[in-house]
This record gives sequence, structure tokens and C-alpha cells, in this order.
Amino acid sequence: MKEKPAAERGTRTGFTTGACAAAAARAAVLGLAGGDVPDEIESLLPNGSRVRFAVQDGRCDLDAGLAHAMVVKFAGDDPDCTDGAHLTVDLRLLPDQAGVVDYVAGDGVGTVTMRGLGLEVGGPAINPVPRRNIADNLREAAPELLARHGIEVTISVPDGQVMAKKTTNARLGILGGISILGTTGIVKPYSTAAWRASVVQGVQVAATTGHGVVALTTGGRTETFAIAALRAERPELPSACFVQMGDFLRYALDEAAAQGIGLVVLAVMVGKLTKIAQGETITHANRSEVDTDLVAEIGRRIGASAEDCAAMASAETARFGAELMVERGLGDAFHAALAQAAIDTLTAPDRYGRAFQLRVLVTDFSGNQVADVWSAPALPHDVPASAGRIGIGAIAHAENDND
Repeated sequence: MKEKPAAERGTRTGFTTGACAAAAARAAVLGLAGGDVPDEIESLLPNGSRVRFAVQDGRCDLDAGLAHAMVVKFAGDDPDCTDGAHLTVDLRLLPDQAGVVDYVAGDGVGTVTMRGLGLEVGGPAINPVPRRNIADNLREAAPELLARHGIEVTISVPDGQVMAKKTTNARLGILGGISILGTTGIVKPYSTAAWRASVVQGVQVAATTGHGVVALTTGGRTETFAIAALRAERPELPSACFVQMGDFLRYALDEAAAQGIGLVVLAVMVGKLTKIAQGETITHANRSEVDTDLVAEIGRRIGASAEDCAAMASAETARFGAELMVERGLGDAFHAALAQAAIDTLTAPDRYGRAFQLRVLVTDFSGNQVADVWSAPALPHDVPASAGRIGIGAIAHAENDND
């Protein structure tokens, strides 16, 4: 992918590891189907858009049913540890297994060793959206081939083990390399001053619409969820009322208070929600760890067993606790209690008080609403003393195609 002019630096978007792997897979399957791996490919992203990628090291062996291609990741202006990574894909034909797409972790791609990530333990750390995106590209590029045979997709990232040391993968039980990530295919520069400024500007624009509401989301999935939920109630809400704040809750809430917006909606998933409840206003993974003791405490409040609470406290993710509570039939109570804890934290007198009414909408990883909790209404002119000084700002981080 060609870089944009230097004058645009600070706001350039990049592409996720998943998007780059999908582009390499698409190029490689064209080699299997036609004998030649192209040196440039237009690939389908998870968000439905199409982008051209340069392809390197393309080769295929039709007799052996093998093909190989590589795409170099461009992370835009996000200080991403995987910027420049070589997303390498090897395809192997699976004769007479029509439509099957299997995934293998090659060198530098992690293996899942713990529950709570939504992936099979023992399997490759290739997230569900990239898996679907890769399969979509394979079937679109070579439909006749996939109608008769299956494909084994091995993704490798040279030096992925080194890159993984700059992430929280080991703590999450992902060993041996990086994860293949991405929900939209696009990496936005959430860590840059330019992106923080764009969040503030987005809230300012929302304030000018006259609707008195801003919906703050952490990324593509939560924004899609928020739009569907809120427009079902208020079809007239314009797109300007929805702001992807990424990890920058502090900046978004400070500006909402400054603009006098009456209702702030947070659309979140359990991981970010837990961080908010524990008092974090910069919510990226490298900014702080999830407090699973808090997750366990929420479990105790809703009547979870001592054994389950202990398991939640010792887990590495909040998602583990949420899924366990769903299994126990306590999912709704758990999510509602956690949302209330987040509201209690944010509306404390030394935080935002009642500068705005806060509504927390929680979605699970399938896009289903699992909680809807409101704070007390705003008080007139309740300007929080904390506005403008909560938190310490974000730091450089690993791939951030947020939820």
C-alpha cells in the first residue's frame, strides 16, 4: 500500500494484521486457481470497502497444490508494534473438501492456551472477523476452486515472537507470537494527538446538532450496535451524534461536559466496561490491566458461587467472567451490575458528577444488547472540577482496531 504525502501525517489510517493476511490469501488463491500470484491485489475488507495491496514473494506449485504470498503491514500514524510486519500466507489445497477453510498458526503467530478470548484453546490466535474476511476473499476470488476443494491457510509473521513481547499476549495466554486482529480492517491513529483532537471535535459537532445527545463508542462493532439501538428509539438521530472515541473516554467526556450535552450514551463491551468501572478513562490494553478482582466482586453482588468468583478473579480477561455468568444464567444481572458500577465511578463528585445524564448500553460479542442502565438526570450547570484533568493520556500500543 502506498503511503500518503507527508503533509497528511498524523491522521493517516493503516490496515490491520487481519486485512493484510486476507489480501495475501486472496493473492495466493489466485495463484492456485490460475497459476500466477499477482503482484498487486484489490482485497475486500471486513467493513465492505476494497483496498489495493502490494503483494510480495508470490509463488505457487500447482502440482503440489501450494501457494505463497506476503503483504507488508502499513499501520498509518498509529505507533503500532506490528507496523512493517510481513503478513505471510501459505495455502494448501484440501482435495474434495468443498468449501472448507482451515487455519493454522505459522511461525510468529500465537497459539491460544486459555479461555476467555472467544477462540478455541490450542488453536491459532486468528480472531473470528479476520477468519471470515479471509474466507470471503478466498471464495470471491476463486469460487470454482472452493466449490470443489477446501483450503488450509497458514499465517506466519517473521519476528512475530519479538513483536508479541510488546503486547499483552502472554498475559492473555497467547503464546508464540502475535494475534491476527481487526474488526473493520482499518487501523485508526488512536494514540496520536491528532486522533484525540478528532474525538473532541466529534463531540463538538454532536453538540451542534441540537439533539442533546452524543453516543460514544470504542470502535466499529460498538458503533454499529449503538446506531441500531438508538435509531430504533430516535430514527432522526444524525450520524454526527455517534462518535468513535476509541480508548479516549476522558477527552470525550470532558468535552461533553464542556459543551453542556444533556445525555451521554456509552456503547461498550465487557472489557472496556470493566476498565471504566475500575476508574480508567484511557482504556487501552497497554494503559492498564483489567481488574478481574472487580469482575469477581460484581459476581459476588449478584449471587455467584464462591468457586465461580474465585475463577473470575484468577482469570486474565473480563470476558471470561461474563461468559461464565451467562452460562450460570446470571448474564443479565452481571452486565447490569457492572454497568451500574461504571456509572457510579463516572458520576462520583470528583469525576463528572451530574454534568450529564449517563446511559450505558452493553453489547456482547455477537452484537446483542445485554444491559441498558441509566444514571440520574443531569443537574443544571453542574460543571465537574475534574474536567480536563482526569487520566494521564494514552501511550503507544499494539494493534488497535478497537471493538
